[in-house]
Order: sequence, then structure tokens, then C-alpha cells
Amino acid sequence: MPTSTRFVVSLHMLALMAEHGDTPLRSEDIAVSVNSNAAVVRALLLRLAAAGLTRSQLGNRGGAMLAKSSADIRLVEVYQAVEDRNFFAFHRQPPDGEGMIDRHITASLETMLTPVREALEDKLAGLTLDDVLDDIRERAGVLSDQAQIGRAAIGEQRRQAAG
Repeated sequence: MPTSTRFVVSLHMLALMAEHGDTPLRSEDIAVSVNSNAAVVRALLLRLAAAGLTRSQLGNRGGAMLAKSSADIRLVEVYQAVEDRNFFAFHRQPPDGEGMIDRHITASLETMLTPVREALEDKLAGLTLDDVLDDIRERAGVLSDQAQIGRAAIGEQRRQAAG
């Protein structure tokens, strides 16, 4: 059964744009990083732009950039922009039998599975692109400016306490 990678690839793309700040990224360059082709990247960029998450700069040095701060991009926005919100696909052809299962399976499963999708979206609503970037930087051993300031303040407090 095929699964979609649109959400994860879109997060990768947005993280790249966040890391490059105000420098526009060409779809060809993004495609190399996400190991896909530029047409797939452009299709995702269209969805992300329609959701107000990215914007494009035209011209010789044009490309895609974040439309708002990475701290203001909630993962649920990305998910809803690029994925089919019907997390669980139902029968391609609705059951048409007369039996109890045939008549009620879809309604029953929708009732049970809708809260699962909602729980996923609730969890994603509590996370931002900054959370993704912070985790990436921590794994890479790179501290964000805010983390460096925080560590410097802690070091100063320790020096004062010891001094």
C-alpha cells in the first residue's frame, strides 16, 4: 500500500528555506537536497504558497523563501497544505452488499478513525518548524542563537555564584 512523503519532504524543504533566511532557493537546488526532482518540489511549493507558508521571488536570483517566521509555522499547517486529510483511505468502491458489515463498515470506521486523525492534527498543532530546526541543530551539535545566549547566561550565573 503506497504512503505519501509529501509532508516529510515539505518539512525538509521548509527547513532548508529557514536555514537560508532571505536567500531564495531554486527548486532545482531544493530537489538535490530532498533527493527528488524539481517538478515534485514545484508542485509542493505551489501547495505551500497557497497555504501562505512560502513565497516566490522572480528573476535571475529568484526562488522560494518562507512567507513567515519558522517560529510561526505550525506543523499542522504544513500537513494540511500538502496531505490528503483523509488519513485513512476507505474503499475505492463503496460496499454495496446487503449484509450488516457491508452496510455499516464505512460509518463505523469513520466514527472510530476520525478521532485518530484529529489527535494527529492536535499534536502537530503544538509543534513548529522551529522545533524541527532546533532538533536538527542539536543532532548536528549546532546551537541556535537563542540557545547560545541561554548557555552564556547560565555560564555567567555560575561564574558569579562561584566568584
